[in-house]
Amino acid sequence: MRTRILKPFALASLLALSSCSVQSGTDLTKSQTATQTSAMAQPSFHTKGSPTGKPTGPLKPGEYWWNPQMSPAGPVVVLVSLPLQTISVYRNGILIGRSSVSTGSKGHETPSGVFTILEKKQTHYSSTYDDAPMPNMQRLTWQGIAMHSGNLPGYAASHGCIRMPYDFSTLLYSITARGATVVIGNSKNQPHFAANPGLMLAPKDFNSGMLKPLAKGEYDWNPKRSTKGPITIMVSSADQSIYVYRNGQPIGRASVQVKGRLGDHVFTLLDGVSGGSSPFAPGRAARRWMSVSGGSGSPHELASKVSFSPEFAQKVDDLLSPGATIVVTDRPATRSANELNILTN
Repeated sequence: MRTRILKPFALASLLALSSCSVQSGTDLTKSQTATQTSAMAQPSFHTKGSPTGKPTGPLKPGEYWWNPQMSPAGPVVVLVSLPLQTISVYRNGILIGRSSVSTGSKGHETPSGVFTILEKKQTHYSSTYDDAPMPNMQRLTWQGIAMHSGNLPGYAASHGCIRMPYDFSTLLYSITARGATVVIGNSKNQPHFAANPGLMLAPKDFNSGMLKPLAKGEYDWNPKRSTKGPITIMVSSADQSIYVYRNGQPIGRASVQVKGRLGDHVFTLLDGVSGGSSPFAPGRAARRWMSVSGGSGSPHELASKVSFSPEFAQKVDDLLSPGATIVVTDRPATRSANELNILTN
């Protein structure tokens, strides 16, 4: 069995675009002495928010529903619908919150795709827009896209960020952690991938060894490259490969044999087991997965279409914990310069 060490390469970032400019390292001016650990007061021009008590139906600007007791524990997944201007929050697969939002305006559109929360700050200021306050900031990209409190006029009006009512942003901030999955989509129902889904890696991010196809049953494995953080897995039928990342760093890759098309899917691992044997790691208990985005097909159905090294499967299974994300796509991992849909970490 050949085991090669993957060299570092970065996940592809968004192309340059105007955003709300949530930049790292330029959060507070010298005159702004608020601490990062205390809550930031609601700015007067931000929408406070009003609880509606309704988990379904239309939401007026500023309205939200919040019932965390529905699922007290488990991994959190956030779904954002750009057409509906709504955000839905699931914990361990159960809806616990929902709110109106305001996303990017024309020319400053919020990118669709699969993201993870990279950074959290209760007190944050824009480095570009006159130190505009951004309470309860949760960063999705290092290029300026984040979720935070803001003004909700009833339509998409931001420079790329996802504005939420202040009260709802405080509630959401209190239950999320770095590494949580956020899916932003164009569907009016459940957010789905846009035209170019999945994890997109720029060709320049690959060296010749990474581009070389692996033989059947072959894999690379180096978990020491990143020892902590959330696990993200991508399966690409176009590449006939499975890629494993921890905290955004590549730690493994294996060849995959695929029968037919897989479609585009996102799954998040929940707490507990569902009974029976795991289709990914035979001999181990089947885990519970939440279908976050994509077409029909359960993890078990998709597993019947793919096969790869059982030894590699066991190594990956050893690292999985609630909140891990699997992205399945028929598209290649490499992307062209004009593709914007990414999974970022």
